[in-house]
Amino acid sequence: MSKITVYEKPTCTTCRKVVKSLTENGVEFEKINYYVEPFTKKNLQSLLKKMKKKPSDLLRKNEKVYKDLRFKEKNYTEKQILDLMIKDPDLVQRPIVEKGAKAILARPAEKILELFN
Repeated sequence: MSKITVYEKPTCTTCRKVVKSLTENGVEFEKINYYVEPFTKKNLQSLLKKMKKKPSDLLRKNEKVYKDLRFKEKNYTEKQILDLMIKDPDLVQRPIVEKGAKAILARPAEKILELFN
């Protein structure tokens, strides 16, 4: 069985629900707080590819930093968005759960079940 990695912010309610669900079901996994161990460009690109998503699909649009960067007024490229996400993890939706060649945005937390189908 492939190793499961949860990229999380420990104070996030959805992240805590995913971790609780995995723990209660006896699933072994690794947690990575991406505020302590930031995404590398290569790592985030790999996760996006596994999710079949582009950086703009993972933007947290209610965050202050999103508003401060004036995303609605500026036409950032996907490459620029990726770079901004690397610089400021508040822009990245969470939790991201990776299992082998597959990754999902476990939002809502019940989406975690997709990894086991």
